[in-house]
Amino acid sequence: MTDLSVQIGNLKLANPVMPASGTFAEGLSKVIDFERLGAFVTKTITRELRTGNPLPRVAERPGSLLNAIGIPSKGIPYFLEHTMPAYAGYRTPLVVSISAPTAEGFASLAAELTLPGISAIEANISCPNIEEDGKAFAMRASSTEAVIRQMRSATTLPIWAKLTPNTGELPDVARAAEAAGADAVVVANTILAMAIDLNTFRPCLGNVMGGLSGPAIKPIVLRHVFQCAQAVRIPVIGCGGISTTEDAVEYLLAGASAVQVGTATFVQPGAMTAIIDGLGRFCERREIARVSDLIGAVVNEEADEPDLAWVAPQ
Repeated sequence: MTDLSVQIGNLKLANPVMPASGTFAEGLSKVIDFERLGAFVTKTITRELRTGNPLPRVAERPGSLLNAIGIPSKGIPYFLEHTMPAYAGYRTPLVVSISAPTAEGFASLAAELTLPGISAIEANISCPNIEEDGKAFAMRASSTEAVIRQMRSATTLPIWAKLTPNTGELPDVARAAEAAGADAVVVANTILAMAIDLNTFRPCLGNVMGGLSGPAIKPIVLRHVFQCAQAVRIPVIGCGGISTTEDAVEYLLAGASAVQVGTATFVQPGAMTAIIDGLGRFCERREIARVSDLIGAVVNEEADEPDLAWVAPQ
């Protein structure tokens, strides 16, 4: 039988498949066996109560989904009293996603959530940074390093930095997160996009712009994962358009140590467990003893040719 376990820093996962933040909740336990997942990742928590963005918040497009949910949050007390107990009976590691408008706010949340039962903190640094004119922390290496460094001083838990694809400096940002003490980087959040209703001539989303997810973005984020895996020594967790076993294998080959599944769960609630089963079958067919042997195993011999030199590992 194939060994599906993977290592994310000091945290060992039974397999490399977990939900993407914001696409998973306790109610799914009625549909899938939670014990089978590599990890749980909560929807993003903020200190303040948030209602989210104006309606409409979701728009479907071919091969993709646009959303502008706006991180609605019931705050820390609700999470501690209601959400955490729902996961307490499972062996699966619990990863808590957090967001704040300042680096100090991230650090404060990380300190407060350094609790038994929480295995890691995912820093959603794709959110606006009010200390830098509303630009997302992960748009720049300097602001990424500042927030992760403050978090690192505030918690002993592993920190996963969730990066944004909406920057031309993604490998530099990943390196900055590593230098500041992140244990892994999640590549990546949704791609900023918009759509227009041709009947009303109005934007399809109440917030005008939103995040694009789903199969259409996979080739873009796969490239980001490949580049980041070449840039850092810490694990990269791939996230973007994963809906099949084949998608997950591509991400592993590109250098991801694990994957997060998001939009596919809305279409097929059992997508994650189907991918886990498929990984076992894939490895058995190829006589691969450990799924971790796939990590970074892409064959890139042609990169020595001048026309392909831009994709060569540095």
